[in-house]
Amino acid sequence: MVKKLLVAGLLAASSVAFVPGTPATAAEPSCTAPVTTEISFGVPLLDWSENLGYDAAGNLWVSRTYRNEVQRYDSAGHMTATVPVQFPGAVRLGPDGLMYANSGDSPSSLLTGSSIVRFDPNAAEPRPEVFAAGRNMVNGAAFDAEGFLYVTDSLSGVLRIRPDGSTDDQWASRAKIFGANGLAVIGRDLYVGVLPSLGGQILRVPIGNPEARVVAAQLNAGILPAFPDDLTVGPDGQIYVATALGRLARVDPNTGGSCTVYSGEPMTSVAVDPGGDLTVGTESGDVLRVHLR
Repeated sequence: MVKKLLVAGLLAASSVAFVPGTPATAAEPSCTAPVTTEISFGVPLLDWSENLGYDAAGNLWVSRTYRNEVQRYDSAGHMTATVPVQFPGAVRLGPDGLMYANSGDSPSSLLTGSSIVRFDPNAAEPRPEVFAAGRNMVNGAAFDAEGFLYVTDSLSGVLRIRPDGSTDDQWASRAKIFGANGLAVIGRDLYVGVLPSLGGQILRVPIGNPEARVVAAQLNAGILPAFPDDLTVGPDGQIYVATALGRLARVDPNTGGSCTVYSGEPMTSVAVDPGGDLTVGTESGDVLRVHLR
């Protein structure tokens, strides 16, 4: 699997050090929630669900990386449309009502290039158009309240893309984070998971001063790997982190404390559904529902 190979390569090549301010926190007692399977995979690996997100109508969009498409599902779990996107990563609803997807979440994009595309989620047959150029391997994504799109690149760090599709290169030069993966926005801060970091670090990156980043949370005490893959902010204001080791963790952004919501197969992504529960993507391709309420 490409991601497993990438994890191994990142660990071998990484020179990521602990950032000043690393909280010495161990996992708190379990905060488990019931889990059901929302959508079952069809073909192992081929149906790998790399990322997911919801549009304004409540439809679920799932990035099937090895099928080179993003799939739309209705509330009953029926697939209703597909969008051709090469090795899709994060898929997010933009402030304009369009869906934005990262294209090029694969080592091959180092040769072929990557981009961020967008499409109309309400179209019967949505067709993507290029919104912005990527860098190397674009992966996670999140919008802030001002409409700026932040995209993680596994090799170069975090990109800041203006609403007109241009990249704020000066800002990006100040946000170089090797192994940056999932990210979420809370107020004027980005929370960025660093896939190959020792202990599984979640960084707090001030949007106004990205060099002032600190470790907001560490999923495992010491240097035990955690491989934080994707994260989102829940309806309770807590950060939920899906890990490649099969742990869904809840992190308090104020204290850095964490607990385990669910343990199972390797996870790739997490999003909040319209009802306030969590939807989780997995390496097998299953899409899970985590019942928070």
